[in-house]
Amino acid sequence: MTVSIRPARPGEASLLSDLALRSKGHWGYDAEFLESCRAELTLRDAELAGRRTAVAERDGSVVGFATLEGAPPHGVLGMMFVDPRAIGEGIGRLLFTHAVETAEALGFTRFTIDADPNAEPFYQAMGGVSMSRVPSGSIPGRTLTQYLRKIPG
Repeated sequence: MTVSIRPARPGEASLLSDLALRSKGHWGYDAEFLESCRAELTLRDAELAGRRTAVAERDGSVVGFATLEGAPPHGVLGMMFVDPRAIGEGIGRLLFTHAVETAEALGFTRFTIDADPNAEPFYQAMGGVSMSRVPSGSIPGRTLTQYLRKIPG
């Protein structure tokens, strides 16, 4: 079962938004929390290309996606989610590696990641360095660890 990474296609925003909420829900957040995150985790078809949305696909099914946002030299890994049924199968590593390679090709020197607490060990393993705490875009009073990932080159 080969996983390929490709640009998101027009018409996939709703599918990717649903995947983001399912992935977030995998970590045990309740319905109220997830509803608070819905707006922040919702993609629109018109923004897929501008946010450099990359999709991981296996056997014709979308199993994850990531966005690399901003303009060189400093970017943001805006969203990265893996379908709960595929968590632990290397999809996140493939998406992250793709983001790093894309960032390097575009002339980025670094990007930041505002990490959900459940994702912190992953981003540390991927070379992210904790920089600071930043406010959540969804939950008032909640903060997230912001990581810096330098781009080789």
